[in-house]
Amino acid sequence: MSKLTLLHRPLFAGGLPPNRSRAAARISAYVYGNVLILAALIPIPVSPRHVGILIVAGVALSTFVAHAFAESIGQSIREDRSLTAVDRRGELRDSLPILTAAVLPCAVLAWAWFGGLEPRTAQLLAEGTVLVRIGGTAFVIRRLRGRRPHRSTLIQAVLVTAVATAVVVVKVILTH
Repeated sequence: MSKLTLLHRPLFAGGLPPNRSRAAARISAYVYGNVLILAALIPIPVSPRHVGILIVAGVALSTFVAHAFAESIGQSIREDRSLTAVDRRGELRDSLPILTAAVLPCAVLAWAWFGGLEPRTAQLLAEGTVLVRIGGTAFVIRRLRGRRPHRSTLIQAVLVTAVATAVVVVKVILTH
């Protein structure tokens, strides 16, 4: 199994996740990861020497670990038993969208770090990619429901992006 297939099989490679609960967990992690990456990107002071790659990667990794840990505890309570290794791997897989939220922003910031982009432009582009990912959630949810995209899907994408942006603004104001 290739790495790409492992990372994206649940949502993008022909099959749906094993059940609705798993799909919901993955979408939740996807939105959560993107919101936290955007919240990390906004206050980063940029300069040619500092473009924030380590901050973004650190937020993604620490959030991934915390989320998988918390979800594992929650699952053990819901099921009233200790988790098996298969259960734990399932929680890690369901949390992967948190890590993938950082990939494109880090690539854009790396481009600036190597001199290919002005640092402020790279930061804005990285933020834009995260906003597009958040908006794309409306299309993924539509697919998971077995429906084709519709005009209303675009409106839902804009609304999801607006709500996520409001959450990020509140987080940045309260924590920085």
